[in-house]
Amino acid sequence: MKIPSKYDPGKIEGKWYDYWLKNDYFSSVPDQREPYTIVIPPPNVTGVLHMGHMLNNTIQDVLVRKARLQGKNACWVPGMDHASIATEAKVVNKLKEEGIRKSDLTREEFLQHAWDWTNTYGGVILEQLKKLGCSCDWDRTKFTMDEDMSASVIKVFMDLYKKGMIYKGYRMVNWDPEARTTLSDEEVIYEEKQGQLYYINYAVEGSSEYLTIATTRPETILGDTAICVHPDDQRFVHLHGKQAIVPVSNRVIPIILDDYVDMEFGTGCLKVTPAHDENDWQLGEKHQLETIDIFNEDATLNSYGLHYEGKDRFEVRKAITKELKDMGSLQKVEPYTNKVGTSERTKAVIEPRLLDQWFLKMEELVKPALTAVTETREVRFFPKKFDNTYKHWMENIRDWNISRQLWWGQQIPVYYFGNGPEDHVVAENAEEALKAAREKSGNMALKAEELRQDEDVLDTWFSSWLWPISVFGGILDPENKEVNYYYPTNDLVTGPDIIFFWVARMIVAGYEFRGERPFENVYFTGLVRDKERRKMSKQLGNSPDALKLIENYGADGVRVGLLLSAAAGNDLLFDESLCQQGKNFANKIWNAFRLVKGWEVKDLPQPEAAALGVKWFKAKMSSSLVEVDDHFSKYRISDALMSIYKLIWDDFCSWLLEIVKPAYQQPIDQTSYEQVISLFEEILKMLHPFMPFLSEEVWQCMAERTPEQALVISSWPEPEKPEPDLLSAFSFTAEVISGIRTVRKEKNIPAKEALKLQYIRAQEISPEWDTIIKKLGNIEEISAISEAPEGVLSFRVKSNEYFIPVSGSVDIKAEIKKITEELNYTKGFLKSVEKKLSNDRFVNNAPEAVVAMERKKATDAEEKIITLEKSLASLSGA
Repeated sequence: MKIPSKYDPGKIEGKWYDYWLKNDYFSSVPDQREPYTIVIPPPNVTGVLHMGHMLNNTIQDVLVRKARLQGKNACWVPGMDHASIATEAKVVNKLKEEGIRKSDLTREEFLQHAWDWTNTYGGVILEQLKKLGCSCDWDRTKFTMDEDMSASVIKVFMDLYKKGMIYKGYRMVNWDPEARTTLSDEEVIYEEKQGQLYYINYAVEGSSEYLTIATTRPETILGDTAICVHPDDQRFVHLHGKQAIVPVSNRVIPIILDDYVDMEFGTGCLKVTPAHDENDWQLGEKHQLETIDIFNEDATLNSYGLHYEGKDRFEVRKAITKELKDMGSLQKVEPYTNKVGTSERTKAVIEPRLLDQWFLKMEELVKPALTAVTETREVRFFPKKFDNTYKHWMENIRDWNISRQLWWGQQIPVYYFGNGPEDHVVAENAEEALKAAREKSGNMALKAEELRQDEDVLDTWFSSWLWPISVFGGILDPENKEVNYYYPTNDLVTGPDIIFFWVARMIVAGYEFRGERPFENVYFTGLVRDKERRKMSKQLGNSPDALKLIENYGADGVRVGLLLSAAAGNDLLFDESLCQQGKNFANKIWNAFRLVKGWEVKDLPQPEAAALGVKWFKAKMSSSLVEVDDHFSKYRISDALMSIYKLIWDDFCSWLLEIVKPAYQQPIDQTSYEQVISLFEEILKMLHPFMPFLSEEVWQCMAERTPEQALVISSWPEPEKPEPDLLSAFSFTAEVISGIRTVRKEKNIPAKEALKLQYIRAQEISPEWDTIIKKLGNIEEISAISEAPEGVLSFRVKSNEYFIPVSGSVDIKAEIKKITEELNYTKGFLKSVEKKLSNDRFVNNAPEAVVAMERKKATDAEEKIITLEKSLASLSGA
């Protein structure tokens, strides 16, 4: 078979992915093997592949492919999340472009548009993941709006409701005015923003006095229903029981007393706007204040906004500031930095809003999940530092607002038959609801059309928190064969930014609905940042096109580039040159393969050097395997790859192939060739999880293989008995060869010129290694001597001194001059170090490690001076 001179990923990646799919290598069904299960963090149905997905899914694929090679029944479940807010926004925008408003459609009509959009544009990211090489069981692909997945969500809602854990409450919630829905606390991102503090005067009714309040939101004065002062604040005692007048609206509001007010902060006066602030709402409840909501759903002002009705809140802020100034009610404005809540999805500034919402009680629910991570370690986080983040959030958790004012999603299964607080039932469908409503109301004549289902849908996370269970049908059929085999899953790979949204909630769901953990290990990847440490985003324009990277560098090159700098939990500073490094690595392996396959093979005796080299590499590979497996056990995937990278690039290509390589235009012996091919196959197995396409291509080109012999389903190598003495001896040998090569390079001695090597033995090394030194150093003779000869070039390895007799190609005078200069420099360097070490102040006050480093510098310099002086003496006598 003719092997192409260059490795072309564009030509082979699609070929092998199709081959893997055709032969069903990624499919999994329960059997007698140990299962290894991963569920994909379901990307939004609206999503396209970005760098975060590339990193996350590459790591998952590495873990799955290794498990498959280890003989486990590997099952990687793919899927998508319906992403209520994001998807509904996409559909609304598409309809707007077509001249259709959501408000003009019935719920059913809108949902049909949503499904059409999903069927047309959704799932693009799953196809893109195939280009990355992801070995998911695609037959298992799930969508959180699939019929069985939705049924699971409804069943869980009903179960929790019956347990008294779900309730409806009139609460202050986070309102996203762009998506026009509530958000849970976890979906609000607080960002420090530079704003302004407005000092506004409120006239005291019936007097010439005024009270000054400070606010960052002057537009909300139109919703004020009181001014609050501390009952012990002597400045305002005379105003107890009085009333103030709200500027602009001229409404009269009471001056109330409450020790909630901090007398030392600001002016000591607090405006109370119960409809637009959590703390103000609590004050309003306590003092029975009126609640005035001044905003519409889109955060424009309603009729309570008077002449500002219909205008955006930020537009009103500017206008009302000017009006207050013109009427003399604005005392001053100061710069002010405060934390502003923004929507995690739309980036809109959140409005606190009072609404009737559905909540899930969390305090008791989280206890088993908290214990599992922080005490029993049934669920382990990598890196462990995230334990504390998780613990703090779980110990301070608030009830989960699970209702959303959207149409795309699982509609809340609550049906109303009256206007009273208890006039509702919870049921799986309208038919069951009618039966329950008739029974509860006592009205057996109640008709289906008299029922109305709650308009809201459930929070998207309320479906994805069931993901590891529901993808295996474990909610609807808790004892089915699949869930009992695959659950709990093994590893979860995700970003720390959704530790609360998803990870914590899945752990809660696992213990609540299955009585056990949903997974054993959680590997938190870092965020992908650019070289300037900025988070990659479309807005900054610093995020490369993921598919373009694959096109330019090959999927394997991109995978290597990402992983080499992706330490667990630490941010990845992405540099495109890393992908080039991955591509270069692929080319290195391809060229090594071409070299080996290009050798002529004959039935010849195996050279001693080749036999010893193979013996050493087997030991080295076993040592690397132990190292790699240790890295995997600690989820140091980047370190595992680096160990394999060094094994292949340095040990296999730079050393072993050079040791066994036959002389120019000479054949290689059959034994060495077969051993090298066998070792090549073993390192391909180690490489496969990281570079699946290249490794499969080389594997298949090495020999004719049946589908049962494909690399993807071969076996992970097993390490042999460690041989540290063998590895140590080779390491020493490699240093000798490097010393010879350095002398050749520095003295311009041609590599083809055979040299003699002499040495004074201080450290014992078996002469069997001489055969490798001779071959790789082009040494014709090696001999031990008792003292340094004259007229030689020298170098040192550990305690041994090596000498190469000067050949005619070396300029003695130039060499003496060069060594003399180096000797003088080293003596001067030693003098400066000794001066520092003789300074008691430095020795006594500097860190111990710094002093130790200086002492080592002195020792190294002393040894170098001895070697240089010997070389100089030798050359001077030549």
